[in-house]
This record gives sequence, C-alpha cells and structure tokens, in this order.
Amino acid sequence: MSLQKMIGKIKKFNFKSLLILNTFALITTSFFFNSFIFIGVYILFFIISLFSTRNGLEIIKKLKLFQNIRDEGPIKHYKKSNTPTMGGIFIILPFLIFLLTINFHLNSIELFILLFTILGFFIIGFLDDYLSIKNKENTGLKAKEKFILQSLIAITFIYFAYEKNLLNPIIEVSESWGINTHILIFPIAFLVLVGMSNSVNLSDGLDGLSAGCSAIVFYGLGTEILIKNENELIIFSILCYSMSGICLGFLKYNGYPAKIFMGDTGSLSLGAILGSIALLTNSIFTLSIFSGIFLIESLSVIIQVGFFKITKKLFHHGKRIFLMAPLHHHYELKGIKEEKIVENFWKINILLVILGIVLKINL
Repeated sequence: MSLQKMIGKIKKFNFKSLLILNTFALITTSFFFNSFIFIGVYILFFIISLFSTRNGLEIIKKLKLFQNIRDEGPIKHYKKSNTPTMGGIFIILPFLIFLLTINFHLNSIELFILLFTILGFFIIGFLDDYLSIKNKENTGLKAKEKFILQSLIAITFIYFAYEKNLLNPIIEVSESWGINTHILIFPIAFLVLVGMSNSVNLSDGLDGLSAGCSAIVFYGLGTEILIKNENELIIFSILCYSMSGICLGFLKYNGYPAKIFMGDTGSLSLGAILGSIALLTNSIFTLSIFSGIFLIESLSVIIQVGFFKITKKLFHHGKRIFLMAPLHHHYELKGIKEEKIVENFWKINILLVILGIVLKINL
C-alpha cells in the first residue's frame, strides 16, 4: 500500500497519527542517510517542547495572558477567548538557544544572519501579542506598523545575505535545472521572507493547524536540503528537524481543543524560519510546494479582499468569493467541524511534501 493511500484511509488523523507518521519518516530518513543525529535531534526537541510548553502554560495562566477573539471571526470562536496565548515563546526560545549554541561553536555568518532574522520576527510577534492583550483587543500592532517592521528585518537579511554571497539568483529546481532571476532575486527574497511569515500567521486560525503543518513542512525542508548532498548545508537540515520536533511537542497542547495558542510570537517566527532557511539553502522552489497550505490560505485572503474592493468600486457594493477568509474559516461556515478541516489540511500538506521530494529527485 502506498503512503498516499495509507494517509487517505486514516479516518481520524490526530496528533498521535501525525507524531507516528512524522517520526517514522525521520527514522527512515536517518537510515537512508546513515546518520541518527537527525532522529536524535528531533526526539530531543520534541521532549524539550513538551516540557517547556506544559510548564509555560501554567506561567501564562498565572500572568493571565489570554486570547482576545476578533469580532468579525466565526461566532463559535468566542468560546476560545479565555485560552492562554503567546505560546510561541516556548516554540521559538528553545530554537534560538539551540541556534546560538551551534553558532558559538561554528561561528558561521549564515547562522548569525538566521539568528538575527528570527529574533527580529520574534520580537515583532511578541510586541503584537503583548499590545493585543494589553489593549484587550485582537489587534496589537497596526497592519502598516507590522509590515514596516517586517520589511526592515527582511531588507537587512537580504542586504547581508547578498553582501556575503549567500543569496543565489539562480533558483534551483533540480541539480541540472535552475531559473536565473538576476536582479529579481531581491523582490523574490523579500516576498519569500515576509510572505511566508504572514502566510503562517494567517493559517493560525484553527486549533493545531499552523503547528501541525509547520511540523510537516520543516520535515520536508530538512529532507530536501539533505538530498542536495552538500556537507555545509547539513546543519540546516538539523535545524529543520529540531523545529519539526518542537512544533509537534507544542501541538500536544495546541491540538483541538487547544489549551494554548502560539500567537503572532510563534506564527510570524515560524514563517520567517522557513523563508530564511529556504533562501540560505536555495530551496525556494521546493518550499513553495511544501508550503502549499500556507500559500493557499494567504492567497484566499488576497483574493477575498481584492474581489471585494473591485466589486465595490464597480457596483458600489462589495461582493465576496468565500464566506470568510482565510480559507479555513470558509469551510467552518459551511458546517465542517474544525478538527476535520485541520486533519484534511494536514493530509494535503503531507501529500505536498511527498510531491515536492519526488519532484526534487526526478526532475
């Protein structure tokens, strides 16, 4: 039985199912590449994430850092208003400490740029969450303020990556095929970094959706980097596998019904990690396939807003394509259970990772 058919036949695909499948995939990857450091790092950070999230949950409750639900969201989401948030602290901090420790020994400019970028997006997300809780509203930083801060971090990343010859204008599709973007690599890099950050953020609207999909995508990105067979890039595979473990550890408490939300502190940072690692390892093409769920979610918002504005100008009455955007809310309003939407999005994401790796090997 193929992996695709096996995934399709799983009636209830929950946290345990994803954990077993992801762990099995990493064990297989470790065997194939004859190194058990990958599965070791993954398990270590899964355990670290479990403990840090469980203990952090109690701290957040004591500090009364609870989620504010936006008024325009689905009505049923109001019951989530007392759920602890800012759980992204317990996702990103262990990773930053790990990255700092590695860079202390390797003294790598790539890792330093990565560290600076993640820290920047982490601070933006933290400020947004903090102001949201302080103001007792679902909005912290204004959209324009958030975009300006993200842009400053992204431009700084692009500048130093280009100066150190770490930004390759030839986007690698396969070992023998690449697309030379020339000067367009600058706006592409900007879109990858800021776009991925916001796409993961927009997807963080259902319990376990972003955490589960991120765990899957990080596994795929780590494996794709290994397939390149470049020794200097192996460290990025290790970082991806550690993040896959961290996301799954957090998912234990973030899955439906969620005991904790990651907030912008987590979602903005997760997207930034994916985007910056893809840029530094020339994995943009494959990441665009792996991150299909995130991109579709983001695209649904762009289409919804764009169509509404155009029809309002033409007909003086805005029209909508979806019942609500992002896309997961559209399915919610159609009556599909939240946990079922998340399960199906996870399954699609797994198939996208399989597709991306197959294309990488065969193109």
